Amino acid sequence: EVQLVESGGGLVQAGGSLRLSCAASARIFDDFVIGWFRQVPGKKREGVACINSSDGATYYADSLEDRFTISGDNAKHTWYLQMNSLKPEDTAVYYCAVELDDDELILDSSEYEYWGQGTQVTVFS
Repeated sequence: EVQLVESGGGLVQAGGSLRLSCAASARIFDDFVIGWFRQVPGKKREGVACINSSDGATYYADSLEDRFTISGDNAKHTWYLQMNSLKPEDTAVYYCAVELDDDELILDSSEYEYWGQGTQVTVFS
């Protein structure tokens, strides 16, 4: 099975930047999509962005595309979420996830098979 570990979360002032990392335990040989999601306790999980591992195509939630950038390094089996101009409402636990044997760029959490444990991001004013 694929194991994912997120890192890079922490406490950051509003307007600042943060770069999250998602490392996979092993190389994934089939087609797959990496997604970033976030969740606040008591609220639904929200899709942030996803990327196709083969061609680098990306998809973003409409409200986040201007501030967040998803990227990856297949050689290091590590993917990133660069977050700029952070706002207090960005505070959440951020998760990375992998959808195997598919290349559809969709931010539907039910479509992803493997998940990391999450990393906390807290933005203060």
